[in-house]
Amino acid sequence: MAIIGNGVDIIKNSRFKNLIKNPKFLSRIFSVNEIKDSKKIKNKTNFFAKRYAAKEAFVKSIGTGFRKGINFKDISVKKNKLGKPTISYNDKVKKILNKKFKSKKFNVFVSLSDEKHYSIAYVIINKLWKKQFTII
Repeated sequence: MAIIGNGVDIIKNSRFKNLIKNPKFLSRIFSVNEIKDSKKIKNKTNFFAKRYAAKEAFVKSIGTGFRKGINFKDISVKKNKLGKPTISYNDKVKKILNKKFKSKKFNVFVSLSDEKHYSIAYVIINKLWKKQFTII
């Protein structure tokens, strides 16, 4: 594997306190599944701030930002059964990744963290080589 992209974003949580009360904002930025998952969470402000930061960090890791037709809803942040965050993206973003990095095989790693005032996300994109080597 080779790191081909990394991005980080930090958000002041207070920015989201009032924004998330607006259903139009939520539906413009977050996927249906992200909004649905928020219903199970007590601290919705930090929940949405972390996901926003992850989306920003992801487009920074690609090197495009929100250009080339990429929108917030093209990217979704989920958690696996153990709570590890993952990023999924639609075919439009997949095509941009394939073209930019000249590969179809990637691993995307995301780390999320928050505290009272701030939420942060860090994303790393690894390109999978055709032949993996074992280092001893």
